[in-house]
Amino acid sequence: MPYEAKAGFLGRTEKQLADTLTANDMDRVLRIIADVLQGYEMIEIGQGQYQKDDLLRCYLDALKVEGRSPKTLERYEYVVRRLMKNLAVPTRQVTVYHIRSYLSAEQERGISDGTLNGIRDVFSAYFGWLHREGLIERNPMGNIGTVKCQKKQKKIITPVEMEKLSSKCPDFRYDKRNRAIMEFLRATGCRISEMTGLDRDSVNMQTLEVVVLGKGNKERKVYLDDVAGMILKEYLDGRRDENPALFAGQNGERLKPGGVRAMLKKLAVKANVENVHPHKFRRTLATNLNRRGMPIQEVAHILGHEKLDTTMKYVVLNDDDLKNDYRRYT
Repeated sequence: MPYEAKAGFLGRTEKQLADTLTANDMDRVLRIIADVLQGYEMIEIGQGQYQKDDLLRCYLDALKVEGRSPKTLERYEYVVRRLMKNLAVPTRQVTVYHIRSYLSAEQERGISDGTLNGIRDVFSAYFGWLHREGLIERNPMGNIGTVKCQKKQKKIITPVEMEKLSSKCPDFRYDKRNRAIMEFLRATGCRISEMTGLDRDSVNMQTLEVVVLGKGNKERKVYLDDVAGMILKEYLDGRRDENPALFAGQNGERLKPGGVRAMLKKLAVKANVENVHPHKFRRTLATNLNRRGMPIQEVAHILGHEKLDTTMKYVVLNDDDLKNDYRRYT
């Protein structure tokens, strides 16, 4: 250890202990510290080096080991890095006031309460993990509650709207593929990333079963009804490419989530149906299965949810059903 670094460190230590130790005890403590540090090199770390802390990388590595999806890791990294860049302080120095100021600024920028609460959830998970791991002394999210959001009634795709969408498929190139995609989403309730990640051999056309790799690399089975199975078979029988992907794009390569969203958006405009996106098919399936009497635990399994509370958020209650049930039970 360089003499100057050692002397400087011991000098600062002596000043910090001066009010709590006697002169004799101080001398003994400093000798012990000097003996322990003998042979080690001491380097003073500047402010710029602190800003290059790797705590976020530690957290992302932990999430990766837990099996979180690449999309989740990408979102968490983006949200946290944006915060740290804005604050321009080391992670260990972030306080509750920093977080509140940042969230307030985001709110003034005009982002929705739902999006703001999602950002808050990411911060809570990140700093909570750092605190539990002992990497920070205090959790700056400890006194920051959830952001209250206006609860809007969710909508599902009605049978009439589904028919409108299907009728407009012939207006598009790859109409068989587009209808097969819609029927697949309607029947299985798969996440868009799950569907686009499937290969042809994931589908058993005899039993109409599909093996899906969901969140956390967990496999589950979903099912096709007869209509969805028939339309999917027609699409696959007409394919001439060698791509193993279940759904292929115009270039013959695996269709990506963005391509599915763009196709549904164009189709919705043609069919004059509002707000059509992949997740709406998922909510529609959950609602229809629940209305027809399937136990919520089984609906959760179909959707790949671990918590029933999550599944309940997908089920859209019908006013007429509620009124009829109320009349029956009162």
